[in-house]
Amino acid sequence: MSTEPSRNPLPFEPQKKRKKIAQTQQETAPNKTAPNKDKPATVAKKKSTTAVKKSTTKESMQIPDAVSNRMIRRMVVLCGIPTVLGISIFVVSYFLFHNMGIKLPNPAVLFASLGCWGLGVLGLSYGVLSASWEEDNPGTVLGWQEFRINLERMTSAWRAARQEAKQKN
Repeated sequence: MSTEPSRNPLPFEPQKKRKKIAQTQQETAPNKTAPNKDKPATVAKKKSTTAVKKSTTKESMQIPDAVSNRMIRRMVVLCGIPTVLGISIFVVSYFLFHNMGIKLPNPAVLFASLGCWGLGVLGLSYGVLSASWEEDNPGTVLGWQEFRINLERMTSAWRAARQEAKQKN
């Protein structure tokens, strides 16, 4: 059972198929013992419904364009600015050394640029998680509330996958 019963699933959130498969196997088991007069019709119906399910699941698994664009905008800002700063630290230190004769310590330049690169990597993650994953809701400017919601969704999906893997073993 889910810890969030009132939460609406996202349009691109995968559906839980494990229970449905078990239910359909239980429903088909009694049919094997009983004679089937309309077997060709049911087989054709099942094939058409599985084809529809495959196409709808592929479409439903896609991230909507509005959500994708929102994520990209946040990633460009939150990753792009620190990355440009990390590169510019090398350029500025080179300019200071060759044109002004100011020698900056090599570890200071290295750690400052690595810090900016690290902020860029964190910006990628925060950019994806801080964007609102709901198509109709643009979210807030900083995205802290969306970050908390999306992080909870992600960790609950990891836990569910881990429990499912344990149940298989």
